Amino acid sequence: MSAEIICIGTELLLGDILNTNCHYLAQELAALGIPHYYQSVVGDNIERIHQVISIAIARSSMLIFTGGLGPTPDDLTTEAIASFFNTPLEEKANIVADIEAKFASTGRVMTSSNRKQALVPQGAETLPNPLGTAPGIIWQIPREDQESLTIMTFPGVPSEMKRMWRDTSVPYLKNQGWGQDLIHSQMLRFRGISESALAEKVAEVFTLSNPTVAPYASLGEVRLRVSAKAKSESEAIALIEPVAQKIKDIVGLDYFGKDEESLSSVVGSLLKSENRTVAVAESCTGGGLGSILTENAGSSAYFKGGVIAYDNLIKINLLEVNSDDLDQFGAVSSAIAYQMANGVKKIFQSDYGISITGIAGPDGGTELKPVGLIYIGLAVPEKQTIVKQFQLGNKRERSLIRKLSAYQALDLLRRYLLSD
Repeated sequence: MSAEIICIGTELLLGDILNTNCHYLAQELAALGIPHYYQSVVGDNIERIHQVISIAIARSSMLIFTGGLGPTPDDLTTEAIASFFNTPLEEKANIVADIEAKFASTGRVMTSSNRKQALVPQGAETLPNPLGTAPGIIWQIPREDQESLTIMTFPGVPSEMKRMWRDTSVPYLKNQGWGQDLIHSQMLRFRGISESALAEKVAEVFTLSNPTVAPYASLGEVRLRVSAKAKSESEAIALIEPVAQKIKDIVGLDYFGKDEESLSSVVGSLLKSENRTVAVAESCTGGGLGSILTENAGSSAYFKGGVIAYDNLIKINLLEVNSDDLDQFGAVSSAIAYQMANGVKKIFQSDYGISITGIAGPDGGTELKPVGLIYIGLAVPEKQTIVKQFQLGNKRERSLIRKLSAYQALDLLRRYLLSD
C-alpha cells in the first residue's frame, strides 16, 4: 500500500509557483507512516494527465492530486480522472448549494462557470472544502486481483488543501487502515562544520535501520534527520532520543538546535536566559545581522539596536574608530572590527557588541584582501574583545557572502554564550 503525489498545473512546470503542496503532503504521508515512492508534476493537458495516471496506477495504490479543480477551462483534473476510468460526471446539488452560499456570504452571485466544480465522477465521495469553492473527491475504485485504488483530489490553494487534508483525509485514511505505523522525525541542525566532516564524525549512526539518519545541507548549515518508525509518536521519540543525544555528544558546539529552532531563536533564548543584551555595527552586511536578530517576537528584550557604518566617517565619528588605524590597516581589518564592536557596545550600553566588516564583492578585492574576506568582532563583558577572520570564498555571489557573514557573526556569539 503506497501513495503517489500528482501535482497538476502548467504554472508549476514553468516555475511560476513553488510546489509547496507536494512538500507538505510528503511530510504528512511520512508522519502517517504511509509509504510514498513517486511524485509527478504535469501540465494542464488531459492527454498528459492520462499518461501520468496510467503509469501511477501500475505502481501505487493511492493517487493524491493537487491543482486543477477551479472553474476555468484549464482546470481539468476531475474531467481527466473521470475520462481515464470511463466514468461519467454527475452534478451534485449539495455542492452547487454550498458554492452559491459562499458567493452569497460575500455579496456576490455564483457564476455559471462555477457549476463545473460541482461535477463528480459517479461513485466518488465529495471531499468538502470549508475555505473555498473547489471541493475534492475521495474515490475507491475496485481492481481485480489487487487492492483497490484510492483517489483523492485537492485544490492547488495551499491553505484549502491543508485544511481539507487535516479535517477529512487524515481521519478517513486512518479509518481505512492506512499507515499502521507512523514515522516521526527530529531534525538536528549544525553550523561551523561541513557535511562531509559531520558525516565522518558520526559515521556509525548511518548504519542504523530504525531510527535512520540522513544528512542535508543548506546555507552555511548542515542538518541530520533522525527518523523512527513506530506504533505511536511517543514510541518513535523514545527510539530517536538516544541516537540524537549521541550525535550531540560527539559533535559538541557545532550542534545549535533542532526542528524549527533557528540560529536567531537559539541566540535570543540564550541572551534572555542570562538577561543580556546585544548591539551590532555592520559594514558589508548593511543591516543583515540586525534583521536576523529581530526575526523572533520579543527580540526587543535582548536586541538594543545597530549602526550601519559603510562610510568611514560614520566609523570614526559614531563608533570612535581611530582614523590613523583606518589609514594604516584599512576598513577591512582586525583592528577596525575590534574598535567597531567596542564602539557599538559603548553607544548602546549593551552587554555584547558585534561588528562585521568585509569585502562582499563583486568588486573591491585585492590580492591581500580578496572578495569574501570578513572580520567579525565580539565585544564581551569584562573580557578581551574577540576578533575572528573568515574567508567565505571569492566566487560566491555578493548576497550570499553577506548572508553567510551575518550568520557567522551570530554563531560566534552563540558559541561564546555557551562556552563562557
